[in-house]
Amino acid sequence: MKLVRTEEINIEEVLKILDNNGIIIYPTETLYGIGAKYNSKRNLKKIFEIKKRPEEKSFPLIVNLKHLEMVTEFIPSVAQKLIEKFWPGPLTLLLPARKNLPEEITKDGKIAVRMPGESFALKLIQKSPFPITATSANISGFPPADRIETVIEYFKEAPIDLIIDGGKLPGIPSTIVDTTVEPPVVIRKGAVELSFH
Repeated sequence: MKLVRTEEINIEEVLKILDNNGIIIYPTETLYGIGAKYNSKRNLKKIFEIKKRPEEKSFPLIVNLKHLEMVTEFIPSVAQKLIEKFWPGPLTLLLPARKNLPEEITKDGKIAVRMPGESFALKLIQKSPFPITATSANISGFPPADRIETVIEYFKEAPIDLIIDGGKLPGIPSTIVDTTVEPPVVIRKGAVELSFH
């Protein structure tokens, strides 16, 4: 396991690790996330094992706008408006998933995506040719990691290729909105305040 600070990291090297089936832990603008290439079946399974996560849960992805057509059937108009208003930022949207995506990143025909706010994660995804998983860096049932010490405590024995140290993070998770239903539903309250009435 390699530990590098964000200011010393080369993003191209991180993308090479991901493209070669590596797993990373990286800072977003909210919490630390576990990253793998979105369609790497082996690694998606491995992350479930590392997190001891229940099978029925799926992983959210970080994306840039170009990635959306790789993972979604279409963008509902309400989602388009939310994207224009809140991305980049701590807002995760459930969108209609494309067929044939790994089951680890879809649930009930939906996929959860966001473009992170100002952070290492944003710089990473802006350069990435593919979406990256963004499930929180914790063992299932334990609090998500907002500092590097917690990340190391959780994952010191895990098969992680690279941990990127972004210091202490704000720790407020992203808001999650299901835009596949009308009106949209806030699934989890978080850093962005929204209500649909």
